[in-house]
Amino acid sequence: MNKELQVNEEIRDREVRLIDEDGNQLGILSAKEAYKLALERHTDLVKIAPQANPPVCKLMDFGKFRYEQSKKEKESKKKQRVINIKEIRMTPAIEDHDFGVKLKSAIKFLKDGDKVKVTIRFRGREASHTKIAEELLNRFATEISEYGVVEKMPGMEGRSMMMILTPKNV
Repeated sequence: MNKELQVNEEIRDREVRLIDEDGNQLGILSAKEAYKLALERHTDLVKIAPQANPPVCKLMDFGKFRYEQSKKEKESKKKQRVINIKEIRMTPAIEDHDFGVKLKSAIKFLKDGDKVKVTIRFRGREASHTKIAEELLNRFATEISEYGVVEKMPGMEGRSMMMILTPKNV
């Protein structure tokens, strides 16, 4: 953002609307007069609204302004939540106990706020029995419905069938 702002002698407009450090309007001055005023007050002249007519400039400590902007940017980055996609892989012939373990893992991922991609990989002639895999994925979605919802319905993708689940309260 700061790269876009023009500072001090970079401002080459004929006249600018000037605002002082406290936010008071000083009126429309030539850019040279505004720059002289900034030098007298030991501040920087920063063009804050270049699209306005005349452009709006403010007297401020540009270093302090940049520091505060970067600080705000870091704060907003901290507040952002990163959502990962976790993958659960199964086969069409998965045993009930293994299914339960996979289900537990998916619940844990959904509770952490991550999306879950459930994949069933077919080997050999298993690919001709996609109905079994679809039923398995639907059963998985039903049993996990308390924690997540189906974002993408089960569908074939190459030699595997997949569906995507998202946490319920995100």
